[in-house]
This record gives sequence, structure tokens and C-alpha cells, in this order.
Amino acid sequence: MRRVAIIGAGMTKFGEEWEKGFRELVVEAGIKALDDAGISGDKIDGGYIGTMASGRLIGQEHIGGLLADYMGLNPLPITRVEGACASGSLALRQGFMAVASGMKDIIVVGGVEKMTDLGVTTVSDILGGAGDQEWELFLGATFPAIYALMAKRHMVEYGTTEEMMAAASVKNHKHGAMNKYAQFQREITIEQVLKSKMIADPLKVLDCSPITDGAAGLILAPMDEAESYTKKPIEIIASSQASDTIALHSRETLTGLNATKVAAKKAFDMAKMTTKDINLAEVHDCFSIAELMAIEDLGFFEKGQGGPATLAGKTALNGEIPINPSGGLKACGHPVGATGIKQAVECVWQLRGEAEGGRQVKDANVALSHNVGGSGATAVVHIYKN
Repeated sequence: MRRVAIIGAGMTKFGEEWEKGFRELVVEAGIKALDDAGISGDKIDGGYIGTMASGRLIGQEHIGGLLADYMGLNPLPITRVEGACASGSLALRQGFMAVASGMKDIIVVGGVEKMTDLGVTTVSDILGGAGDQEWELFLGATFPAIYALMAKRHMVEYGTTEEMMAAASVKNHKHGAMNKYAQFQREITIEQVLKSKMIADPLKVLDCSPITDGAAGLILAPMDEAESYTKKPIEIIASSQASDTIALHSRETLTGLNATKVAAKKAFDMAKMTTKDINLAEVHDCFSIAELMAIEDLGFFEKGQGGPATLAGKTALNGEIPINPSGGLKACGHPVGATGIKQAVECVWQLRGEAEGGRQVKDANVALSHNVGGSGATAVVHIYKN
């Protein structure tokens, strides 16, 4: 298996992009990634694009063909990848495997979603299809309700408090305020989180990631050729994926995601590393409780200690393990198909020492990204090294 490097990275600003359509977003991100790699489209051998629900959100299917057309990549093979909110990281994993296997040399991978053209209720219904449509969504359990059940159980079993969950949102907004690509570039307080509108007890609106438009892209190449394109290649030293039951009621526990645990173990084994080797992590914080569970399931903290650690500042930029320096899904935004690629882009910038706005993690050499599909039926973990 060949070693694989990221040689180019780019993304659009995340937010409510009323003046840009789906194709404009993905082309912008793709061109930025190509420019960053210093190559033209004729060097590309193929690609993968992650998007969750373009058919229902904007009425456009056949995204692989669309990307090949509008990126000027015809007749190259471009394949759409779907895994709910993990679609982007699954596209990255497919690209990684294509290059590692030797079947392809230069691959473009991307993620995109245009979500704000529809109302919140409609979008929530569409996103709910990433869970068990028959046993959850049909009975009224959208994702805020599902993650609220997880939060309630976590509070009962481990004494996690609403203040601890709020601390994750506060920290991520502080990081997002330093990120020019973030949807929300403003700080908030724990009091503001606790007083914000209740969505599904105990989760308030400021515990929840927003509806977002955006796209991100990466260019992959064999590691032994990477330095001919860039002086700062970032190696992907681990890529793993795991699954779990799609319905919450079938799982052994509500206080963690087994798919995350399995994917993390595989990734650390592949990289021959432990959590102590990781300098920063971008984790899936679709809701504040999701971040607390993620940092526990990934092994950064013991089960039940994610909340106290976050409240104590251990996951801040200058903390024990900086979590979500981009602002995470909460502040940077969550265009579902693009999130996994955005996480990788942030890791690339951090490992190159190019994170702007004061959010650069000191001495960053190894980074991890963690992306979840639905309520945990899919989890993808990547580890990157400078």
C-alpha cells in the first residue's frame, strides 16, 4: 500500500450563501484546492464528492457528473459518496484508498451541501432520514430529540450538567470567532446558551449546529511524489470506518457511539499511535453532547469525564487537547456533505502552521478528524501527520 499525502486544500465560507448555488460552491472549493496544490485539472485522475441530500434539498442528483462537467474534468470518473453527515469523510476515505492502492495517482475529493433554500422544518425532516425513518422519524423523533435522549442518559449515568454541554458551544464559538470561514464569528457565554430557546430538553438552540451552505475540497497524491507539488505535504497516516445500528433503540448504550470507538481503535492501530500523540482534533459536534461523547469515545478522556474536562478548559486552544479549533460544526457550520472535508482542511492548515486569526495550535504535528453519519450508524476517523 502506498503512502498518501494531501497536497492541496480549499473551502468556501460557510453560512447562508444566498448569492451562490450548489455548483458555484463546489467549483469554488475545487479551484481553491487545485490552486493550493499548484496544479491544473489535467493532472487529475478522478475524484469523489460527498453530499447527503442534494436531490431533496435542491432537486439535483447525479452530482458526480455535475462536478466533472463544471470543474472541467470530463471525461474523468467522478463518483458521488453518501453516508449522511459523514459523506465528506467517506469521500476522503475513498480517495485515500484509490491512491494507496495504486489505481489512481492524483485525486480530487470534496464535500458540498446547499441547505438554506428550504425552511428549517423541511430541512430537519430531510436530515431525519439519516436515522431510522420507520422507527424514529415517522414517529416524530428528529435528531435534536435523539441526541436529547443521549444527553439525558449521559446526565443520569455520569452527572453531566447542562453547563458542561454549554461549555462546548462556548469554546467552539470562541474558536469560530477567529475563523474567517465560519458561519458564526461571535463569542457566546454559558448563560446565553442556558437561556436560549429549548429545542429538545435538555438541548437548547445554542447547543445545536446550524443549517449551512458550503463546500470544501482536497487534492491527494502519492507521498513519494507530493514534494514535487508542494513543500508542505500532509500525510494521511490512518483512515478507518465503522458502523452501528441505525436506530438508537437497538444499541447497547445511549451514552456513546460504538462505531466511533471501533473506528478510533482501527485508526490508532494503523497509525501506530495513541491519543497522547495527537496535538489537535476536529470532532463531530452536531450537538454539544455529541462533542462530549466524541472526546470520550475517541479516548481523550474517560467515559463521563468529557463534560468536566470541557468545563475546565482542557479542550480549548491552549488546553490539554485542542478540540475543534475551526469552531466545529457548531460555530463554523454544518453543510452536512462538506463537514468531513472541512475537518480535514482545518487539520491541513493547522499542521502547515497556516491557521489564521489566532487559532493556530502551537507545535501541531499530528491531527485527527472524526465524522459521524446520522446518530452514529457511521463513524469515520482520519489521522494526519506533518
